[in-house]
Amino acid sequence: MTHPNDISKIIVRIAEIMIDELKLEDVTPETFDPEIDLIDEVGIDSMDLATIALVLRDEYGIVIDEDDYPKLNNIRLIAEYIQKRVDEGKQG
Repeated sequence: MTHPNDISKIIVRIAEIMIDELKLEDVTPETFDPEIDLIDEVGIDSMDLATIALVLRDEYGIVIDEDDYPKLNNIRLIAEYIQKRVDEGKQG
């Protein structure tokens, strides 16, 4: 069973990855709003998402289905998706 603070760790880690990979400025993992719309407000495109998905795959050992990209438009949703996938992997 996962603990509530696991999701906050995942959120911070995703923020770190995004800031690093996308060379975002004026934001830190702690100040990156997990609810902000990554596509409309941050300007991330499908290529950026694909890059992030690859890094997350290596980091967490999960595959993010390309069909799921449109649903994963903020860090909290991505973190919940990862947590669910990791939990499913532990069960299987």
